[in-house]
Amino acid sequence: QVQLVESGGGLVQTGGSLRLSCAISGRIFSINTMGWYRQAPGKQRELVAHIADRGPTYYADFVRGRFTISRDSAKNTVDLQMNNLKPEDTADYYCNINSRRGEYESNYWGQGTRVTVSS
Repeated sequence: QVQLVESGGGLVQTGGSLRLSCAISGRIFSINTMGWYRQAPGKQRELVAHIADRGPTYYADFVRGRFTISRDSAKNTVDLQMNNLKPEDTADYYCNINSRRGEYESNYWGQGTRVTVSS
C-alpha cells in the first residue's frame, strides 16, 4: 500500500523559510512526476513544483526563484525548500506522485501539511 506523509509545515513570518518533506512508502511503478501542490482557503488546488522522472523540473511562476524541489532516492523523499515566504503562500501543501503506464494513470496524495505565513 502506498503512503505519502508530509511534514514540515508551520507558522512563519514573511521572509522566512520552511522545508517540507514527503516520505514515500510502498511501491509505485512508472512514476511520471513527483511534486507538491497547494490549496489556499476558498481556492482550487494548484501545482507548485514537480520533478519529472525523465524530464525537466517545473516551478509555477509564483514560486520560481524562491522554492526548490528535490528528490532523495535513497531516503525515498521529496522535499520542498521554501524561502522568502509571503502571506499569499499560506495554504495546505500536498505531496503528489503521478504514475503513468500507457493509457493508465494514477495519482497518489498525502494528507497535507499547513503553511501559514504571517505579515
